[in-house]
Amino acid sequence: MEKVIQVHWCYNLERFVCIHGHFYQPPRENPWLEEVEVQDSAYPYHDWNQKVTAECYAPNTASRIIGSDRRIVEIVNNYSSISFNFGPTLLAWMERHAQNTYEAIIAADVRSRKEFSGHGSAIAQAYSHIIMPLASQMDKVTQVRWGIEDFEARFGRYPEGMWIPETAVDTPTLEALAQERIKFTILAPHQAKRVRRIGSGSWTESHNNAIYINRPYLCRLPSGNSINIFFYNDAISKELAFGGLLNDGEVFAKRILSGFTEVKENQLVSVANDGETYGHHHKFGEMALSYCLHYIRSNRLARITNFGEFLDVSPPEYEVEIAEGTSWSCEHGVGRWMDDCGCNTGVCPMQKWRRPLRDAINWLRDQAVEAYEIEMRKYSEDPWGLRERYIAVVLDRSEENVDCFFKRNFGAELGKDEKVKILKLLEAQRHSMLMQTSCGWFFDDISGIETIQIMRHAARVIQLLREVTGRDLEHSYLERLRLAKSNYSRFGDGAKIYESFVMPSKVELQRVGIHHAISSIFNGEGDGPHKVYCYLVEDRVYDRQKLGNKVIVMGNSRVTSEVTQEEGEIWYATLWLGDHNIFGGVRRRMDYREFSAAQRDIHSAIQLGDTQKAISLIGLNFGVEGCSCSLTDLFKDRQIEVLERILEGSVGRARSHFQEVYDDNLAVMTFMRGLSLKVPPPLMAAAEVVLTYNLIDALKAEELDLGVFGKLVEDALKLQTELDKDLIGLEAKKCIELGLERLTETPEDLNRMERLEQLLKAAERLQLGINYWLAQNMLFRIISKWQGHMKSREASGDPDARRWIEKTKALAELLGIKA
Repeated sequence: MEKVIQVHWCYNLERFVCIHGHFYQPPRENPWLEEVEVQDSAYPYHDWNQKVTAECYAPNTASRIIGSDRRIVEIVNNYSSISFNFGPTLLAWMERHAQNTYEAIIAADVRSRKEFSGHGSAIAQAYSHIIMPLASQMDKVTQVRWGIEDFEARFGRYPEGMWIPETAVDTPTLEALAQERIKFTILAPHQAKRVRRIGSGSWTESHNNAIYINRPYLCRLPSGNSINIFFYNDAISKELAFGGLLNDGEVFAKRILSGFTEVKENQLVSVANDGETYGHHHKFGEMALSYCLHYIRSNRLARITNFGEFLDVSPPEYEVEIAEGTSWSCEHGVGRWMDDCGCNTGVCPMQKWRRPLRDAINWLRDQAVEAYEIEMRKYSEDPWGLRERYIAVVLDRSEENVDCFFKRNFGAELGKDEKVKILKLLEAQRHSMLMQTSCGWFFDDISGIETIQIMRHAARVIQLLREVTGRDLEHSYLERLRLAKSNYSRFGDGAKIYESFVMPSKVELQRVGIHHAISSIFNGEGDGPHKVYCYLVEDRVYDRQKLGNKVIVMGNSRVTSEVTQEEGEIWYATLWLGDHNIFGGVRRRMDYREFSAAQRDIHSAIQLGDTQKAISLIGLNFGVEGCSCSLTDLFKDRQIEVLERILEGSVGRARSHFQEVYDDNLAVMTFMRGLSLKVPPPLMAAAEVVLTYNLIDALKAEELDLGVFGKLVEDALKLQTELDKDLIGLEAKKCIELGLERLTETPEDLNRMERLEQLLKAAERLQLGINYWLAQNMLFRIISKWQGHMKSREASGDPDARRWIEKTKALAELLGIKA
């Protein structure tokens, strides 16, 4: 009690708390397709964006505050009570693939303005997470302006603050922010060089984080501009990231409150972390965050704020000079993104590859700048201003908006080819910035997916410049990459990694057409035009014939890039012989009479059973340009779909065989387990396959058969089978949430409540580790809306109401809360 009284006294002296989350994922899109392809390492999710959204970004939009009696006190959108920034490329993905979460984030900023005196909690971010001190001056400017434009388009207001990637800072970076009227940024304490009271002549050097961090500082710049800087509490932030503070929201709150001092002025204790700390890195971290804020507010221990509001309440009385070329995640300044400085994640001790990779990327960046300057000045006197304005097209690639962009920026009427060339030059610049994304250097080896990703952007730059200028930079780029040696002998060096993992990703219009042709073997023609990622494919001639057990598709299609507006025509023939055996050819030029003659000859050969002749004719007529095609030409997600379809029969037969082995031996396997004897591995393998597949099938059924599901769970437990719990858990989560969604529509359905109770009990026995955040929220809303009504009915002697109350209590208990 004594401590609470003391903190109340602090509150009267205006003590403020601000928690900042830097929510970010590196760009993961295939640079040619503009979509994220399946990432096996994110299993059972499609990709890492989807995984982290499920574990962190979505739960933080509706986080539960749990009281001491385990009842949900409130469901809150954490984003409305913290300071936060989202990477623009992540928000672009979220807008397409996680719209509810995206809209909740935008809404949180609107709500925060009401809560924090008109100051929104969202701040902007330099666009593609470049290490700003290592960027060219032109890239610095564009990164800031694109970050602002993206923010305005999404949040509907001008940002007050901007997050600098990795807080990597130098004076030119701060100048770029101040030039664009950014009021503040956030840095680590060790990034302060020296401080003094405004108007005072003497500076105090800041050694070993000695700066007083509970106040804002003014940073005067050589240009005459200035920017405000907040320094977060480094010790508490590190405990959040690497300690156990998120195990208990009250402990978290008390640790933050311990950051106040006896200084008689307005004080702000702020922490800053990767936003993924709250739910992804630390399971249920979003709930600890919610409870921390709730505990501070409800006990009036401090005032929750954001940086913009605090700056209004307490303008800086001190000024600071920064330590040039420093960051929050490298003890050696910015060495982590260009040298073997010693900073790593502990997987590999050596990162000598960083320097040659940085040199290669910088060389390519400079080549792209030179080409852009020369080529774009043929059309515009302001090529760099044009690049800055190009963000309007990146945000909206509709044909109407692109036309407006050309009308606004070019006086003369441009031809189709000129527009394509201009768009390619601008795209080369966009990818030139994306290839500098910080994550490419952050981790321990050059073979990591983040580094491969920036190499893919580099490859796109090379391709676009070759198409525009005729100059091929790939050989010179690879020579530089050969100096970047992997820690793993199997990967060799950067050039080998590029050839193995980047080159197969490359896409030209022909490959898009090939993908469409092969895909149509399995799904028919459908309505056109067909969307293939960021391309449109329009069939002009299309013929699909099933001849016996073979399928032949022949046609003529026009392929158009929605990004560069480049168009191309292809003529193709693809023959499927069953399994993965696909033979085909593609050519760009062919007249219709030649096509018809080839079509007639190929069909005739197939009908006569002469498959070899048909294949030869395809090669003769469609392989003349050396462009054959096979299943490997499908893009990755479609490859998986097609292969699953091809293997459907074989998998079915294998499952039947495993099922037969399992059924024949279930009794003896159960008997052996009862005696604590080891079951022969082949029999256990059969049990693992059968039980995993059957549990998933049961959960995916239109209506779950609880008897069948319960028996499968019982068998799995008796046999102590190793199940694919990740995949089963994901399906069980979907099934439970669907059941609660239906219960929301018919909240008095006692039968559905009973079924949900049985399902939850069965899932609990399997220990699937499901995060029930959404299910908890759904049930909480049902109880909040209907409990009062049901209690009134119960008091009147209604037995159904009594059962409803009992069932909601049982469901809440199973979901880890109380009704």
